[in-house]
Amino acid sequence: MANIRPSPIAGTWYPGDPEVLAASIDQYLRQAESVQIDGEIFGIIAPHAGHRYSGSVAAHAFHCLEGLQPEIVAVLSPLHSPHPAAVLTSAHRAYATPLGTIDIDTDLVDRFGNDLAENWGIELDPIHRDQEHALEIELPFVQRCFTHEFKLLPLMLRDQSEATAKAVGSSLAKTLQGSSAIIIGSSDLSHFYSQDIAERLDKEILRRLGEFNPSGIIAAEKEGVGFACGRGAIAATLWASQALGADSVEVLNYATSGDTTGDYQSVVGYGAAVIYRKSESS
Repeated sequence: MANIRPSPIAGTWYPGDPEVLAASIDQYLRQAESVQIDGEIFGIIAPHAGHRYSGSVAAHAFHCLEGLQPEIVAVLSPLHSPHPAAVLTSAHRAYATPLGTIDIDTDLVDRFGNDLAENWGIELDPIHRDQEHALEIELPFVQRCFTHEFKLLPLMLRDQSEATAKAVGSSLAKTLQGSSAIIIGSSDLSHFYSQDIAERLDKEILRRLGEFNPSGIIAAEKEGVGFACGRGAIAATLWASQALGADSVEVLNYATSGDTTGDYQSVVGYGAAVIYRKSESS
């Protein structure tokens, strides 16, 4: 297929060999603790560092998705590089990883962009050959969890304000209404604090996440009590999931880079969670 976004991080952020990559992800998924979610799953929150650092945490969230068969997988991430647009998507027709290609649902992207512009005054900007790792890093996990045919709706938030996150969440929910879909919010937590400070900051973000409090997650940085580099992506994922019917979040796992490197003087925090609607019998 022509017009495929090539991977700028395969072989560095995660294994470039398809067999090694598949085996690595499968091992992460096997080692993740099984959690019985009593209800309908709408999405997950997963970290986006290199798999060596955050793959075991991410696997706790992706493990909840195994066995599901969504038609659409929407991945929301921050954009770590400067850009004039507030919200971006891929201008390609598919993403490539060593495990193969994932087609983008260009019709859904157009519908999302039209709603975002008409109702919120935000123009969705398609870009070619982006270097953003935070969205791509989730895709090999998606490919190992979902072996059936599905399509991708990729969104990157450069502006992670509450206003933009609410707009993205609202337009995404309208776009996905009536579809079988899973939403993935991609974010790490605090960056480069000592372990004790990181744990304090991350605990507050995870508390607000567990309370299904998207506004609180975005406000945490301004309040100086927590930080998530993808706070807008998390919040938009929560708002979209809520509009589609979700009412609960369960935080599944937490770790820092220090747990991998042994260096606890300067760490990055990683958290995993699942978003769902409790069954009536719960």
